[in-house]
Amino acid sequence: MDVTLHLAQDPDADALLGRSPLAALTGMLLDQQIPMEWAFKGPETIARRMGADDLDAHDIAARDPEEFAALLSEKPAVHRYPGSMAKRVQALCQYLVEHYAGDAEAVWRDAGSGAELLKRLEALPGFGKQKAQIFLALLGKQLGVTPQGWREAAGAYGETKSYRSVADITGPESLAKVRAHKQEMKAAAKAAKAARTKE
Repeated sequence: MDVTLHLAQDPDADALLGRSPLAALTGMLLDQQIPMEWAFKGPETIARRMGADDLDAHDIAARDPEEFAALLSEKPAVHRYPGSMAKRVQALCQYLVEHYAGDAEAVWRDAGSGAELLKRLEALPGFGKQKAQIFLALLGKQLGVTPQGWREAAGAYGETKSYRSVADITGPESLAKVRAHKQEMKAAAKAAKAARTKE
């Protein structure tokens, strides 16, 4: 895996995401309740604070939870909720060590179909169906992981030029389109909620 991603909008962080399967998975895990760029810059920040140039699932899984939480909490914090996200990152790494010998890429390397890959992603701690589908779409659209039926398994996120998620972000222009789509979705959800309240 060695591609150029543009999710963190930061050259060093994006370079790590493009070459490190664990960094990409960790960025996806962190991508909630904070701006996307902040989330995807997280893996590079964690690696740097650990004195490494990549993330190591065995190392993270074995860290003292309080020390690891402190590492994510240092300013600038890796996430708005560094303590709870530190637990999630460790849980993800512990799962990878237990089920994939710590090799994040093994989650998708030999997946026979899109459906099987989706199932594997959904089994990861911190990955619900939506997050798993978005990551599956990212793998297919930008990382060359295209098992049979991957677009169907990724649902709407797998559609060509759908600009729904991080899977479609390749630079500032597509980032703006994804942001606009998310704002539309939020506005629609708000309007639907308001309509239900009036009933």
